[in-house]
Amino acid sequence: MKIKDKLKEIQKSWYFLVAMILIYSVVSFFNYELFTSSLNFFVDILIKIIPIFIFIFILMVITNLFVTPKFILKYLEKDKGIKKWVFAVIGGVLSSGPIYMWYPLLADLKEKGISDGLISCFLYNRAIKIPLLPLMVVYFSWKYIIILAFVMMFASVIQGIIINKMKIKN
Repeated sequence: MKIKDKLKEIQKSWYFLVAMILIYSVVSFFNYELFTSSLNFFVDILIKIIPIFIFIFILMVITNLFVTPKFILKYLEKDKGIKKWVFAVIGGVLSSGPIYMWYPLLADLKEKGISDGLISCFLYNRAIKIPLLPLMVVYFSWKYIIILAFVMMFASVIQGIIINKMKIKN
């Protein structure tokens, strides 16, 4: 995609913002109470979410700096027993980016002897998205998120163990 095309896309994305400003302006003209109520709701949500966004941003920077494919391979090859499962769970939760970017690494891990169960555990835990936590907090609660995450992590290990017991052959 050319730079000129990208600039056109960016310009088009501003249409939504301009449309929302116009809609809110019209609403404020006809029903100022509704406008202030909506604005207060927006500010309240923003105040709740900003600290979480800052925390998640810091966490993502740290993981992107220190958790590399070589780091993952090093610990999955060395560790035995439960440590591998814990690392697969944490790796899946912390992994970011599109899933197809992880396929070559996972295929390489499989060739080096990592079990299908650990790979499935990793993939299962990619469903826990750290960047989406602030939105989940707004709609649900911390208690719900923590319980959901632990259930998913536990289920991923059970699923991985079942896959290993089945000894699926290619």
